[in-house]
Amino acid sequence: MTPVFSVENLQVHLTKQDEPLLGPLSLQCAQSECLGLVGESGSGKSLTALSLLGLLPPGLRANGQLRFFGEEIAFNSPQHLALLGRVIAWMPQDASAALHPLRTVGDQLCESIKVLQKISADQAKKAALQLFEQLELPEPEQLQHRYPHQLSGGQRQRVLLAIALAGKPKILIADEPTSALDPRLAREALELLDSLRQKLQLAILLISHDLPLLGAYAQRVMVLQRGKLLETGSSEKIFRHAEHPYTQELLAAEHLPEPAAHVIGASILQVDRLSIRYPRAKINAVEQAGFDLKRGECLVILGESGSGKSSLGRACLRLIRQGVSGSVKLEGEDILQASGSRLRALRRRMGVVFQDPAASLNPRKKIVDIIGEPLRIQTGMNAGQRRERASELLQQVGMDADALDRYRHQFSGGQQQRIAIARALAMSPDILLCDEAVSALDAHHRAGIIRLLSDILATRGLALVFITHDMACARALADQLLVMDRGRILEQGAASDIWQHAQHPVTRALIAARPGAAS
Repeated sequence: MTPVFSVENLQVHLTKQDEPLLGPLSLQCAQSECLGLVGESGSGKSLTALSLLGLLPPGLRANGQLRFFGEEIAFNSPQHLALLGRVIAWMPQDASAALHPLRTVGDQLCESIKVLQKISADQAKKAALQLFEQLELPEPEQLQHRYPHQLSGGQRQRVLLAIALAGKPKILIADEPTSALDPRLAREALELLDSLRQKLQLAILLISHDLPLLGAYAQRVMVLQRGKLLETGSSEKIFRHAEHPYTQELLAAEHLPEPAAHVIGASILQVDRLSIRYPRAKINAVEQAGFDLKRGECLVILGESGSGKSSLGRACLRLIRQGVSGSVKLEGEDILQASGSRLRALRRRMGVVFQDPAASLNPRKKIVDIIGEPLRIQTGMNAGQRRERASELLQQVGMDADALDRYRHQFSGGQQQRIAIARALAMSPDILLCDEAVSALDAHHRAGIIRLLSDILATRGLALVFITHDMACARALADQLLVMDRGRILEQGAASDIWQHAQHPVTRALIAARPGAAS
């Protein structure tokens, strides 16, 4: 069978450099086939996709033999670019960044359909509604008039898929389509892609660092590391009989260890009847939540997207100012009632690590200034003292001091998150709150961050609040577990008890949502 697309000896070079960033690499994909491309951050997955799309950024060039339906086409030629949207389409990773925030999703889809199919506005509107229905979006007539921020993460991802399908392409490149989704939504998104693959006879290049999900839906898998192809074969072969040590290491990283025994101390944070309602909202985002956190303990707050878990965490840090009731007491002192110098003093005792280090680390500042910023604001340390302290913190999170004078973009995603953790530890907090701190990381980096957090918990004696939708991470860290859905706590208690005897259907669904690594 003639491949829908193929590329031989693909290489991507930086201008004026002989050593390729990617390749040589050869791959092909047949009609109705899903080819999985896997590797950790920086392996060359996205460079491969951008090369096939002809969308490499300035300063990079691709060469090799590129063929669509057997016809050879030069990279970045007018013939290549003319295929975009109509023959080969792209579904990027971040729906929030890809969708225009000030235009309704219906307008954005209609525009793509009009341009790609060359039809009238009325015809485009009908086609848009049909696509929304085909992708099982709820109430398409009403949904088309909404803006991206009014949709859930899973709905935004489906709108992005609809835009990718607007020109009726034969090839779809899906770049990390599930990285920001909880396990249930991720599985639903890939089930939908798999259904479309068969129904529309699509060739799909599925790029992911999520090995279990990729193994469940791709027929063939290619493993990349640092721009080189290490191993390729059927999904069953790769997942059951991996030959390359790196592939074996990636598969092993999916199996996180059981949590270590922690020395539990006295109560440090008491949350009681905490409710949150956002402006103009009709119902509470969090309803009567409460927990008691102890020193040396890890409390995992588990739930799907929109469950209220991040809102609960932000309220504990006093990052939500309005619409909050109840109490959040740090060793007896209510953070919600504090102001001025007392609030600043309480906040110094709480460190936070957010989901996306690329968004939370200033790209214009050197790492020494990023880590030293809390020290500059909160202490009387001079520049030399701050540098010494930043060096110590970097070493504690497993990085070398030579990182101090570099910038965020010079590090991998896992390294950036270690830098974010170092900054959160700068003031030696009593409580560390991590909000989806590993959800965007590949298995290898995720395992490293989980080990680091476990070590910090054991050696520093602080308390850890870990907010996640990742069941494997929850199992690897949790002493206490709190399960949320639609703003309410469904069950909470010792993690070991809930794993074995989950009472609520939502908890059981979360536990069952993720396929096994060997699927």
